[in-house]
Amino acid sequence: MFKGILIEKDEQGYHSAVKQIDNSVLPEGDVTINVSYSTLNYKDALAITGKGPVVRTFPMIPGIDLVGTVEQSSSDKFKVGDQVLLNGYGVGEVHCGGLAEKARLKSEWLIPLPSAFSPRQAMSIGTAGYTAMLCVLALEKHGITPDKGDILVTGANGGVGSFAVSILAKLGYTVIASTGRVEQAEYLKKLGATEVIDRATLTEPGRPLAKERWAAAIDSAGSHTLANICASLKYGGVVAACGLAQGMDLPATVMPFILRGVTLAGIDSVMRPTADRIEAWERLAQVLDANVFDDIVNEIGLEEAIDTAEQLFAGKVRGRVVVNVAG
Repeated sequence: MFKGILIEKDEQGYHSAVKQIDNSVLPEGDVTINVSYSTLNYKDALAITGKGPVVRTFPMIPGIDLVGTVEQSSSDKFKVGDQVLLNGYGVGEVHCGGLAEKARLKSEWLIPLPSAFSPRQAMSIGTAGYTAMLCVLALEKHGITPDKGDILVTGANGGVGSFAVSILAKLGYTVIASTGRVEQAEYLKKLGATEVIDRATLTEPGRPLAKERWAAAIDSAGSHTLANICASLKYGGVVAACGLAQGMDLPATVMPFILRGVTLAGIDSVMRPTADRIEAWERLAQVLDANVFDDIVNEIGLEEAIDTAEQLFAGKVRGRVVVNVAG
């Protein structure tokens, strides 16, 4: 038996609880891990609260991130005692995840914990920071350098947004942060934002082609926000799209793409190849300052995770939530 969050669906409905879980709940995998830290992401909040169709197999242990120590391994990639890291691969959705003391996973989903980070720091970064770095790498690979102009980051108070602001500022970019919580402007400026704008300026239907404003953008909103970004990019601009917090629709036209040569780069962090994951984590180790974690992270225990998931879903949580699974 081990402690964790278990999501179940039965005649009484959909419910999540912290409880003792039998080892038989763990799915197949060639590596068993003693989990030390996990996280709470927006997807985890949807899973725990049942407010989104995230979980597709029951019972389910949520948690799309985890870091821990290998307890058992039949893989030649990892041995007992290795510290390993996981982001994505459908864990917490179709395969039991990290919000429990144990996890059993496929070795091809894991990478070694980078030596630059402690387990807590790795989860402070988590899928949010890893996704933010994938977005930054996409901008770089499309030729967006700091001299090109302002970079817009939407959802800037969220996990991905907070890390995107910090990473871009560290790399010398001028960052414009968009948020629905403009009262948090000082927090965003401390992370490196030059200017903070209200997301309401982007969320309503706009023109097919608007005044050129940004050299590039990192967007976690989708819908009208993404359409307005595309319409407002400078010639040759790039937007890395990694989320759909406003909606999964894209009410846009082709005009920005054919008249300004705009690029829409889709960012998938869930099934990303191992080489891309390692590249992103290596860049994170090079770029991030240790003190950034103090500004971005809130640490909680497993017992607090369900209540915190409700708050996160309601947009009341700033930055990253790290769950200390080991106690």
